[in-house]
Amino acid sequence: MSRLWHWSRRCSLIFSRHNSTLSSRLSSITDADALHFAKILSSPTSVLSTLPSISTPPEELDIYNNDWMGKYRGKATTVLKPKTTQEVSEIVKWCNDRRIGIVPQGGNTGLVGGSVPLRDEVILSLSNMTQVRSFDPVSGILVADAGCILQSLTDYVAPHNHIMPLDLGAKGSCQIGGNVSTNAGGLRLLRYGSLHGSVLGLEVVLPDGTILDQLNTLRKDNTGYDLKQLFIGAEGTLGIITGVSILTPPAPQASNNVILALPRFENVLPLYKTVKRQLSEILSAFEFIDRTAYDLAVKHGQGRALSEEEVEGAECFVLVETSGGRREHDEEKLNDLLESLLEADEPLINTGVLAQNPAQFSSLWALREGVTEAVSKEGKAYKYDISVPLSTFKECVDRTREQLRSKGLLNEDQVKAVIGYGHVGDGNLHLNVIAKAYTPEIQNALEPFVYELVASHRGSVSAEHGIGAMKTHALHYSKDETSIAWMRKIKAIFDPNGIMNPGKVLE
Repeated sequence: MSRLWHWSRRCSLIFSRHNSTLSSRLSSITDADALHFAKILSSPTSVLSTLPSISTPPEELDIYNNDWMGKYRGKATTVLKPKTTQEVSEIVKWCNDRRIGIVPQGGNTGLVGGSVPLRDEVILSLSNMTQVRSFDPVSGILVADAGCILQSLTDYVAPHNHIMPLDLGAKGSCQIGGNVSTNAGGLRLLRYGSLHGSVLGLEVVLPDGTILDQLNTLRKDNTGYDLKQLFIGAEGTLGIITGVSILTPPAPQASNNVILALPRFENVLPLYKTVKRQLSEILSAFEFIDRTAYDLAVKHGQGRALSEEEVEGAECFVLVETSGGRREHDEEKLNDLLESLLEADEPLINTGVLAQNPAQFSSLWALREGVTEAVSKEGKAYKYDISVPLSTFKECVDRTREQLRSKGLLNEDQVKAVIGYGHVGDGNLHLNVIAKAYTPEIQNALEPFVYELVASHRGSVSAEHGIGAMKTHALHYSKDETSIAWMRKIKAIFDPNGIMNPGKVLE
C-alpha cells in the first residue's frame, strides 16, 4: 500500500479520535430530520443532503466535507445554509433536542480541521448570511452578518475612508464570523491589535437555540461580564456567531513599504528595535521571511522584490510597512531609516528597496502574501502556527530541519524544505514543512517534537489558526491542567449535550 494511503488512514484515525465517544452520545441525521430542516429554511437550495428525501449528488458536498488542503475529510450527509439568525436558532434547537452534532462553517479556509466534521455531523454553513446591517461613518462601527466575506467588507467600508482591522491572505473567501470564531490575527495585528479589542459585540445562537443578543455598538460598556469574549476564539464550540459588531479604523492617508535584505538572522531583533524607534507611530507591519521561503515565492511566480545581486549573501528578509497621515512625512522617515541603516558602521542590512508607487507597494506585499500559495504549489505542507520569543525564530526552524535530517527524511522524495516566515511584531512564526506527500513517518518525526520545542520556550502551539481537530492532543503544551479544567467547565455549562463542533478544541 502507498504511503499516501497510510497517511490518509492515519488522518482518519486522528480525525476519528473521539468517534467512540461521539457515537454514544450523538445521533446521525435521518431522512425525517432533513425534511424538517427543509421546512425551516426559506429556500429549497438551502438544504444539501445525500439522504433519499433530498438526494443531492454526493460530490456537491465535497467542498463542505473537505478542507482546502485536502488533509481533513468529513462524512456529513447534510449541509444547511440558513439566511437568518432565526433560521439558525430553529435548526440548533432541533439538533439539541435530537442530539445531532453541528459543525458551523464559514469560508472553510482554516488550517487545523476546525470547520470540517469528524464524522457525519450536520454542517451549518453561514455563506447565505451576507448582509451588512449598519455602518456609522463617524464612529467607524460596522454591524454585519457572520457570513460576510472579509474582502467584501473591506470594499464596503473603503468609500467611507475606513479599513477592516484585520487583513488575511484568505480575505477573498474567509468570512467575518469565522475570523472572529478563530480569533484570526493576520498582517494588521501589530497596528490595530487582536479581535478581542476590535469586536464590540456579537449575536450568537447558543446550543439550545437561544439567541444571545450582545450586538452592542458602544465603545465603552462596563456593565458586568463581557460575555462576547468567550466566543472569540472558541471555534464554534460554545455557540454559532451570526452577527458581528466591529470597530473599523480610519484608512491611512499614506501607506508605503520597504523590503530589507539581512546578512544574518541575528540582525532581525536589533533591526526591529531600530525600526520601532525611528518609525514610531507610523509603523504598521514588520514581516519576517527566511531565505528559503523567499526563494520559494520567487520560484512560483509571486514576484521578485530584489535583483539577484541584491539577494546575494542575504540569509533572511524583512518587509516593513508604514501607515500615516501625510505621505511626505512618512517618506522622509523611511528614507532617513534606510540611510541610517546603510551608513551604519556595522550595517544591519545588506540593502533595501523602497516602494516608489502603488504598483511596487502591491508587488512587495504580493511576495509576502504569496508564500502560502508558493508552499501549496511546491508540495504538501505541515503547517505549524506558533508563538515563540522573537529571538528563537531561526532556532525553531533550524532544529525542526535537523530533526527531519536525523530521521533520514530531508530529501526530494520526502521532505523538500523547512521554511519560516511570520509576524515579528507579535511573535508569530509560521513554521512550514513541505513534503512530497503526507506520510506517518514525517508526522511522527514532527509531533510531538515541534510542540515540545514550543513548550521549552513557554510559547503557544497556536498563535492565530486555532486548535481545531489537529491540536486538541497538544493543548496541554500551552495550557496547564487548571486552565483546561475550567475550559471544560465552561463548555459543559454552554453545551451540556456536546452538539457544538464536537471534538474540536477540547478532547
